[in-house]
Amino acid sequence: MDTVSDTLTIGEFSRITHLSVKTLRHYHQVGLLEPAHVDTRTGYRHYTTGQIPTAQVIRRFRSLDMPIEEVRAVLNAPDHEARNALITSHLIRLEDELAQTQLSVASLRSLLENAAAPITVEHRTVPATVSAGIHETVDLEDLLPWYRGALGELYASIEAQGLHQSGPSGGLFSSEIFEHERGEVTLFVPVEGDLHPTGRVTSLVIPAAELAVTVHCGPHTDIDVTYGALGTYVTEHALGVDGPVREYYPVDAHSTRDATSWRTEIGWPIFRTESGDNHP
Repeated sequence: MDTVSDTLTIGEFSRITHLSVKTLRHYHQVGLLEPAHVDTRTGYRHYTTGQIPTAQVIRRFRSLDMPIEEVRAVLNAPDHEARNALITSHLIRLEDELAQTQLSVASLRSLLENAAAPITVEHRTVPATVSAGIHETVDLEDLLPWYRGALGELYASIEAQGLHQSGPSGGLFSSEIFEHERGEVTLFVPVEGDLHPTGRVTSLVIPAAELAVTVHCGPHTDIDVTYGALGTYVTEHALGVDGPVREYYPVDAHSTRDATSWRTEIGWPIFRTESGDNHP
């Protein structure tokens, strides 16, 4: 049982733990760190010295941007193994975010130094393709997590049904998603055989198209630079027509977790006026 000497006012507890009074009140409201005692007459919160280590742990996790729900899960974990698994999962996310930040910094430096390499553009006729696909309306800010989830669901469905992938995965992106930050997106994987619709996955026919295609190598952090170069080429050659931009993923996140190895073919819909294939 706590003694009187163990008891701390919220101000004293704040000074000791470096958690502001406002933060402590919030943690109380959300049930993350409740006071040892609340005076029913005055409403004053009181803590004990025994709660200091817990407060310090919470402060460390929150400084690493761990969401409150995850901090609560760590504190309530049934054993060390479960607790360590939760912490490890968050650390992996932090490492991924750091890697993305480093890539963004490298991309920015490249732009500032005007070091963008010239692109090679191929004019390509793409036939209609039977595919397993997911078609939804997506917010631009949710596009990357949506892409990851949809790609995993597609491959899981294909593998579960024993179907054979007959070409690289790909995506169709409507103009609206770029212009209005919300629009239709289709992610697909060409397959051989009859697909049984499951969940969001259904059988789709990706229509034939004439495309100006260039290749983006590496992660998608700076894929906008490649889009800019291809869009400039199409505009300067007066080739563009209405239609969704396409991406094909010869090497994607399903192939390897090493983002530096990814290869993305960006296809811009065009009106093809000549028979030549490759253009600088």
